[in-house]
Amino acid sequence: MPLRIALSQITTGPDPASNLALLREETQRAAAAGARLVAFPEAAMACFGTRLGPIAEPLDGPWATEVRQIAKDAGLVVVAGMFTPAPDGRVTNTLLATGPGVETSYDKIHLYDAFGFAESKTVAPGSEVVTFDLDGVRIGLATCYDVRFPELFRAHADAGAVLSLLPASWGAGPGKREQWELLTRARALDATVWLAAVGQADPEASGVTAATSAPTGIGHSALIGPDGTVRERLDAGPGLLVGEVDTEEVTAVRRTVSVLANRKLGGQS
Repeated sequence: MPLRIALSQITTGPDPASNLALLREETQRAAAAGARLVAFPEAAMACFGTRLGPIAEPLDGPWATEVRQIAKDAGLVVVAGMFTPAPDGRVTNTLLATGPGVETSYDKIHLYDAFGFAESKTVAPGSEVVTFDLDGVRIGLATCYDVRFPELFRAHADAGAVLSLLPASWGAGPGKREQWELLTRARALDATVWLAAVGQADPEASGVTAATSAPTGIGHSALIGPDGTVRERLDAGPGLLVGEVDTEEVTAVRRTVSVLANRKLGGQS
């Protein structure tokens, strides 16, 4: 059976407690729609432009503990972006994945030191490729700027994943929406995986004035098939995208377009 998932495109603010209330509401909506997993954007804990050090918490802290309770109450898996303390005094940009039978986390590997923003000043990079299984479907985790690095998504495929989740808080600017759409489709196609990209909604479309130049989101979350075609997409404003991931389609596409098997560089030995 296809795996039914939900992508919750929201605008988070600087207060982690208020954002938790929003996550609970949206998780309940996803559960009512029959989703087995709901993915929230990067920085679901607190939006970029917030001082991250004072709000960062460990994975056993109160914010993550409440996310676990939200997932338990709804009976589905929740994936949400948060910030955890790093050993060097910075924070780590972390995805928490939690729910029935699932408990893992991913630390963003590629930091957004681009377009005049220096994420590495306050955020320490991760180093591990992370996947988890839900209802027999293996899922890989990636975050925002990671989308510019195809090797991570091929690593998901090499680990057996047929779906990559990409929470993001994409920066606005000339050509940035076009890059987001191009890159997400390309990563699905060149790894032959389903790609579920969920971004922060455009703050202005949510009635919020972005007070900083930090990457606070442009919306346009999408579910993209392993052939690179967009199956479902949201606009700039808040919304809940619900779609189905058919693992059989991955098998069919990989049989037709054997890019993973045909690799000469960077493939499995």
